[in-house]
This record gives sequence, structure tokens and C-alpha cells, in this order.
Amino acid sequence: MASAAFENPAPGGRRGAAPPSLENAGGVERKAGGGREAGAGREAGGGREAGAPVLVVGAGPVGLTTALLLARWGLRVEVLEALPARTEIGSRSICQQRDVLDIWSAVGADVLTDEGLTWTTGRVFHRGREVASWRFAGAGPLPPFVNISQSRTEQVLQELADADPHVTIRWDHRVTAIEQDESGVTVRCATGAADGHGAHGASGALVRGAYAVVCSGGHSGALRAALGVAFPGESGGDRFLIVDVRTAWPGRETERHFHFDPPWNPGRQVLIHPCPGSVYRIDWQVPPDFDLAAERSGGRLDARVRQVVGDRPYEVLWATDYRFHSRVASPMAVGRVLLAGDAAHLYAPFGARGLNSGVPDAENAAWKIAFVARGWSPPALLGTYDTERRAAALENLDVTAATMRFLAPSTPEQRARRAQVLARASADPATAHEIDSGRFAEPFWYDRSPLTVADPSRPCAGRPPRGTPPPVAPGTIVPDAALPPTAVPGGDQD
Repeated sequence: MASAAFENPAPGGRRGAAPPSLENAGGVERKAGGGREAGAGREAGGGREAGAPVLVVGAGPVGLTTALLLARWGLRVEVLEALPARTEIGSRSICQQRDVLDIWSAVGADVLTDEGLTWTTGRVFHRGREVASWRFAGAGPLPPFVNISQSRTEQVLQELADADPHVTIRWDHRVTAIEQDESGVTVRCATGAADGHGAHGASGALVRGAYAVVCSGGHSGALRAALGVAFPGESGGDRFLIVDVRTAWPGRETERHFHFDPPWNPGRQVLIHPCPGSVYRIDWQVPPDFDLAAERSGGRLDARVRQVVGDRPYEVLWATDYRFHSRVASPMAVGRVLLAGDAAHLYAPFGARGLNSGVPDAENAAWKIAFVARGWSPPALLGTYDTERRAAALENLDVTAATMRFLAPSTPEQRARRAQVLARASADPATAHEIDSGRFAEPFWYDRSPLTVADPSRPCAGRPPRGTPPPVAPGTIVPDAALPPTAVPGGDQD
């Protein structure tokens, strides 16, 4: 979700999780421009299978991405999912930025880019009056982001996982306990019916793996506790209502609207996102005591939607309400077990930093597990997952906390500042950049990672102004650029 203070995601090139040097078995270095190369992965392992599989807990988008990335390195993967089958309902996480699309492209999920919708105009309103607008330029082989439902994302990733001989998904396997020793990880699963997989203990199946990545979402408290992982943070006060509506809305198909204090939701906010298939995702900020069941039965939900879409026919596809949380696990890596996605961090939704952080978690975890499993790096490499991805999570937490201080101010000073910013923007559009309706997610800079080797000729002096690409420096993604034919082997450019 972007804002009038929009940060255009830096153009990201195709990057595979490739080894900088397979001969450098003692460690890894991150050179300028990041560490991925297209086409690297399974081939780099020479087709050699590791003994025990890598266990992935959870078959959501982060878990499936982790499994597919591990499979590219030739590692066997067991995905353990609590649900008996996929439930394809609701938009949930919809807005995925360029670097995430790049990772999904690397595992064969280009259809998500093809089917996704990129809105081109953003508008911000205060009490019904437009106070800011902007349009995207978005150069590069991939769009700056797409809107696509999480249900469709999971469907595509599951189809790829089902087709991959390295990946097995075990449905109806709810992981209830986890422990590890010097040679592997053992999890206990509660299963509805025995399927012959693993040894059956007194209260479920025991499954053994070489490593584990916990991607089972925010409700992973039992596993975090078993690992000794803290999950500090706080929860929001108000609730948020999400309604997916299908309707024909000419002129709004590629526009995102954010309303501060509209007459039809006074004192709070509403966000409207276009999605593929004439679907619109509408988010209302609602009071802490909001009751969705009562809203439905009393006809108030229809009245609420009508205030947004007018008298045009519409269909409600899905509705839910939630309270957001702001938490980061500490640590995110414990020996052979790594935590990724919502199991490791929860953010306020504005800025779309949840799944856009979880997928890079998956990529970071996969190549490091592969390097250690293949003997290319010592086990200590896994500890750098916590160093790098927890720093990314804390940065996202800082950004979303600042956004929520503007969107839902909790002190007189915060409320006064927001009122001043919106009043200034109403009088002078040149000040609209001060409005924060969600700074869009962007790739994390690994410029301070222990794996990043400084290059004096390419210093990383700090982040550039919003909307401009990062410098070409160690730890940052190389921006997309057209190559002359002479720079491409064979003399031709695709």
C-alpha cells in the first residue's frame, strides 16, 4: 500500500540464490549487487540428494516459497500443514512488490505477475476532498508491484510444489512440538488419520528432518516457546474490517483510494484497492468493539458497502475483521531451526510489508540451508539468517510504527500533527508528501551484514531520496539496466 509519500521500489534485477564461489567452502561473501543469479539453484548442487529432508512447517505462501527454493538446490522437502486441504477464500495479503515477483519468477510462478493488477494512480482524500495524487512510472522487466489475492498466490505455488519431485506436502499434520540435536530436527504432528509417514508416538506422528523452517503464521506460539524464542511487541487498539466486493466500477479499475476521516467513516479511515476480476478490496478502520456478525445480520454491512460503491450492483465475496499486531521474534534462528514470515514477525498492514518480508525470509533461509547441507559453508552460516532478516524485520517494524502513528494517532500530539499535515496538504498540494498512508515495502539493504564485504570504490553512503533507486554498492540489489549487444555473450540481447 503506497502513499503520497510513496517510495518507488528500487528496480530489482533477476537474481537467483547462487553461490558466489563453490570453491569457497569455508564461508560466503556478498559482493556488490546482492547474491542471486538467475538459473542457479538445483544445478549448483550437481543433483546430489541430501539424506534427511528439510522440514517446512506451514503450506502458506511463505512455506511453499521456501519449499520451492530449497528444491531448486536439489534438497528434499517435507511440508507439514495443519489444514486437511487448502481453503481458497479471501484476498488477505494482496500487494506484492517487484523483488518478491522476481523470487517467484525464479521458481516458475510468472503467472502471478501476468495475472496481477498494477494500479497506476493513487489518490488521498481528507473529509471527502482530494488532497494528493500520483502516478507510477515503474520502468523495468517487472512491474513495481501487483495486486493479486493470496488465495490465487497459494494455488499457483501449490501447483508448482505438487509438480516438483523434491517436495512432498503432508496435509493434516499440525506440528505440536519441535526439538533438535546435533544431527537434525524432530517434530511431533497431530494427525487426523495415520498415513504411514513417520513413527507414531503416543500423541501423533514423529517426523525427522535435517533442518526446519517454521512458516506456520502468527499463531505459532507453542513452537516459539519450545525453541525459547520471545515475541515482544504490542497489539493495535482499533479493529479493521476487510470486505472483498465484485462490481463493475468504470474509471476505478487501476486507482487506489485512501480516505482520511470520510463522512461515512468519521474519525477513522478507509482504503480501497482494485484487484483482478473486477474485485475491490475495501478496508475500514472500525472501533475496538466492532461485531461483524451483528453488522451482517442487521444490514449494516450492506449500508457500509453502499456508502463506498454507490448504487451499482455488487457481490460480497469475503468479509473478515482483525486487530493488527507489531511483533518481531528474538531470535529468528535457533540452531537448525529458522522462523520465517508471520511466525517471525507481524506488522501493521499499511505498506504491505508482511508477505513482502516473508518471501525474502524464505529466500535467505533456503540458500543458507543449502550451503550448509552441501558442505559449502559451516553451520555458523545459519546464524546470519537471524542477523540479516531480523534487521529487516526491525526496519519494517519501525516504518509501520511511524505510519500507524499518523494513521491512528494515540496521543494529543500525534493527532495535532496529523491534523496539521492534512490541513497543509488541503491548502498546498506541494506539501502532500508529508502524508503517510503507508510507505511501500522495498528490498532490505544488507550493507551492514557480516556477509557483505565492503568495496571502497562503491561506498554505501546511505539511502537515497524516496523514489530513486539504491546505489550500486555491496549489499544492495543492482538496478535493472539495458545491456548493449556487445555486453551479452554471443552478441545478441533477448
